[in-house]
Parts: sequence; C-alpha cells; structure tokens
Amino acid sequence: MARRGPKKKPLPAVSNADPQSQSARVPEFLEWCTVRGYAERTVRNNRFALGYFVTWCEERGVTRPHEVTRPVLERYQRWQYHYRSADGRPLSFRSQSARLVPVRAFFKWLTRQNYILYNPAVEMELPRPERRLPRYVLTAQEAERVLAQPDIETPLGLRDRAILETFYSTGIRRGELMGLSLYDLDRERGTLMVRRGKNRKDRVVPIGERALAWIEKYLREVRPSLVLEPDASVLFLSVSGEGLSGNRLSDSVHLYVEAAELGKHGSCHLFRHTMATLMLESGADIRYIQAMLGHAALSTTEIYTQVSIQKLKEVHTALHPGARLGRTLGEGEEGGAGGGDGSDLAKDELLSSLAAESAAPGLERDGE
Repeated sequence: MARRGPKKKPLPAVSNADPQSQSARVPEFLEWCTVRGYAERTVRNNRFALGYFVTWCEERGVTRPHEVTRPVLERYQRWQYHYRSADGRPLSFRSQSARLVPVRAFFKWLTRQNYILYNPAVEMELPRPERRLPRYVLTAQEAERVLAQPDIETPLGLRDRAILETFYSTGIRRGELMGLSLYDLDRERGTLMVRRGKNRKDRVVPIGERALAWIEKYLREVRPSLVLEPDASVLFLSVSGEGLSGNRLSDSVHLYVEAAELGKHGSCHLFRHTMATLMLESGADIRYIQAMLGHAALSTTEIYTQVSIQKLKEVHTALHPGARLGRTLGEGEEGGAGGGDGSDLAKDELLSSLAAESAAPGLERDGE
C-alpha cells in the first residue's frame, strides 16, 4: 500500500522538548553546520530532511537518538521508497538520497559528540543515483526563438531579454544569476564573476559580446528606473527595486519557453543544458565546459557527451551501410569504414571486446 507523507510540516524543536530527544539535538547539529561554514542552502535542506525523519520516528514512538537502530533506519528507507505525494507520485531516487544524506550526517555528528555510543547509520547504503539525461535541450535555432519572445519595447521585456541572453551565453545557474552584482561584469575581458556558486566556490566564466550588449542596454535604459537608494549593486532588479526571487524568475523564463511553441518545456536550467550541449557539438573540449559549468567532477559534465550526439550521427550516416535510403550494399567499401591507417588492428580489437562482452555472464541481463 502506498504511504503518505507526514501530515504536519516538519518544524524546529520547541523549547519544552525533552533535552535528550532527537528534536532537541537537531538544532544543535544545524548550529554546528552553520558555524563550520556550511552553505545556507545546505543547512536549510538538512533542517527539512531531519524534520521529516524526526516526525516519522515520533509517530512510531522513537524519540531519542539511542533508540534509533539500523533496522529502524532501514525501515525509514523503505518507507521513503513507498512514499507517495498527494498526486500519487513517488520520490525519485535522487530525492530519497537527498533526505537520507542529512540523516547519515546527523548520526555521525551524534557519535562524535558522544551523545550515542555507536553510529547506526555507518553502513547505510544510499539509493543508486539515476544517471538521467536532460529531457529537453534546445537547438541553436530554438534558442533564438525563445530569446526573441520578450517584448523589448517595454522595460521589463528588455530586462528579461538581457537575463535570457546571460543564461544562454554563460550557462550559469538560477541562483548564480540572482546573486550577480554590477561589479561582477568585466566588459574589457568579456568575463563574468560568479561568486559563491554551488559549494560556495567562486569562478570566472566568459560571456559573449551579444549578451554584454543587451546587459549594457538594460543598465542604460531600464535599471536606473528600478533601483532604490541605497543601491545594493544587484545587477538584475525586480519592479520593487530588489533582487529577483527564484520562483518568479523560473516562472518568467518558463513562460517564454512555452510562448516559443517548440514542444519543449523547461526554465532557467534549460539554457544551461543547451549551452553545454551546443558548445560540445561545436568541438569544445569537455574540460572547458566543466570549468564553465562549475562542476567539481568531470563525471558530472560527461552527461553532455551523451546528449550531444550530432558528431556521432554524422559518423553513423557516413559509414553505416543501412543509414541512408540511397546507399547500396557495395557502396563505400573502399577507403570507407574499413580502410587504411591500421584500421584492421582496431577492427580486431573491437571484435575481441565484443566477443568478451558476449562471453561475460549476466551482462545482458544487468543491462550493462
């Protein structure tokens, strides 16, 4: 039977709580995270994740940390797997991990503080992360259609065009754009300073001349009418003269994507995927794209090598005997896929590896 989530929203511990209870230890743990420089977003996510866990435990009579055992944690993990939202949707494995990681960190902290004798979460196995490709990526022509949607005859339309151009040119995250300052633009070098990005890391990314031109137009014609004194130097402002809110920014970009009638959906992150994919298709080294996106590990960026199949498609069309309707069986045999430059050796190695895969037990069953 599908399980529903907690009826009440997780809340911080109240002052009259049992000082030895989990709900009393959670604020201590969150303060410890804050003192040690954890990002505000991380602390907030920890608070909500632990709120769900503590609520779940209390509903089952488990109130103190030492009462939590490994079977209790396994039961909580199974509950999350069977959890269903109000519309019947399950939690993704990524969301399940996001709720379990703070729990594991919480019990590690409890052990180090000597609040419990052993860590029941030390062997907790997280769900295997999904390596899903972006659902939608724009072509260059489709991106231009979206960029053309704002009404640049209006102040907010001109501001939004500058925002879209910035997303498209740099591939920065929504929160990173919201935090941009006037002083983060280097017009001479054509760069943009992203301060305190993900994991609180700064980085410098290139920004194109066209995006800079639209930003300059916005700064000259629109921002002076929006800014309130004292000027906090935030680059993109709302109608109230303050920085943009995340939800409104996402809604605005989403509406422009829908207005382009491409049959594709998305918001700010859509331009991040698009920038990375188009650059890769144009021959950019993946390590340069990694630096632009601010990925700590190259494996995170490599997903775009699977999204960007244009080069692979060209090779397939040119060399596969059945790729085109007009090609005959004997066409392209000389100097094509099988000719010259030590290709016989490469062919032998490829056939040997395929044979080894076929001989390996269980590979096809496991989908590898």
